Amino acid sequence: MELVKKILDFELLSLEEYSLKVSTLCMVLLIILFTKMVLWLLKKSMFRHKNVEEFNERNTYSLFQIIKYVIWVIAFGLILETLGIKVTILIAGSAALLVGVGLGLQQTFNDIISGIILLSERSIRISDVLEIDGDIVKIQEIGLRTSKGLNTDDISIIIPNSLITTNKVINWSHQTHLNRFRIDIGVSYESDVEFVIKILEESAREHLEVDAKKTIEARLVSFGDSSLNFQVLFYSSTIFGSDRMKSDIRRVMRRKFIEHNINIPFPQMDVHMKSN
Repeated sequence: MELVKKILDFELLSLEEYSLKVSTLCMVLLIILFTKMVLWLLKKSMFRHKNVEEFNERNTYSLFQIIKYVIWVIAFGLILETLGIKVTILIAGSAALLVGVGLGLQQTFNDIISGIILLSERSIRISDVLEIDGDIVKIQEIGLRTSKGLNTDDISIIIPNSLITTNKVINWSHQTHLNRFRIDIGVSYESDVEFVIKILEESAREHLEVDAKKTIEARLVSFGDSSLNFQVLFYSSTIFGSDRMKSDIRRVMRRKFIEHNINIPFPQMDVHMKSN
């Protein structure tokens, strides 16, 4: 016991009235280990149900992230107090410095505040499919400063949280997993309109990922310069792979058009020459 006491009281650093002992470092390590253990137990407790609904699991993740950051802030304050650094005096004495740092790291603080907003509002959750700047991204992780997502090319994208909170973002999976999609196509003016509508609806209905219970509707939307412009609308739960699904349906349309001699025209222009 005497040896242990001597080891704990051994001074690693001495500077005027301040001294850093082995016991202080041990206390810091205990605070870190205790914090990690509390977070581990908390996470196990919050995600203990294996059959929990996906919606509730994503809400639980947001709540856990907020609690985790709060606990680490408290732990960091305790570590400073253990090291003999008064947190209140440190904040008061460095107020001017914090203002300067705040101005220099304005964008970083903006991202952090945006991260807190995302986690507290829970308008964006894990596994949500977002459309940001024309890119489809599936959210994998929401951090305090940045969020991580996966695009349709299986490339991980690091997104600043301020980009999500300040820009227009389409959340394809916010309300429901079933969304309506549309495909535009033009055919020649000689085509039978009703027959084209029938083929477009059949082409969408044949795809396995299209919801046959919901209405599949084809429309004549406009008279173009070189074509009759149609649009087919359908519902599907395939959000992240929607480009592949649309490609499959277009291939079916193309095949049916060839079978029934329906042409997809290229832009045309008539030039009339006048002679004197």
